[in-house]
Amino acid sequence: MNSERSEIPREPVGELVIKTMAMPADTNPSGDVFGGWLLSLMDVGGGIMARKISEKRVTTVAITAMRFWNPVHVGDTVCVYAELQKVGNTSMTFRLTAWAQPYKADSVYLLVTDALFTYVSIDEKGRPIQVKSS
Repeated sequence: MNSERSEIPREPVGELVIKTMAMPADTNPSGDVFGGWLLSLMDVGGGIMARKISEKRVTTVAITAMRFWNPVHVGDTVCVYAELQKVGNTSMTFRLTAWAQPYKADSVYLLVTDALFTYVSIDEKGRPIQVKSS
C-alpha cells in the first residue's frame, strides 16, 4: 500500500463509500459546489471505512495533499471512493477520491478531488486505541 501516487487517477479505485447528488444548497453564488461540502462527504466516507476496519469509534486526525481538479455543478452525481493506504498501531490512512458524473453525461466521470485522510481508532473517552487486527 503506497501513500504517494505519482499520477492522476483516470478511474475510481477502492470502495464506493458515498454516492449523492449535488443540490442548490451545496453551491456558492457562482453555482459551483463548495469545496467544504466535498471535503465533508470525503471525511464521512473515509470515516465509514475506518470504522469498518477498526470496529471501534474513529476520529479524523489529518487531511493531507488535497487537490481540486474539476468543479461540481448542481445535478451532478458525486461518488466518493476510499482506498486503504496504511494501517498503523492506532491509525488508518486512506486515499479518498471524489468523482462527478455531470447530469448531462451518463457515462463520463471526472475526478473532482483527491486527498489522504488519516483516522485514529479511539475508546469511549476519546483516547487512541489499537486498530483491530484481522
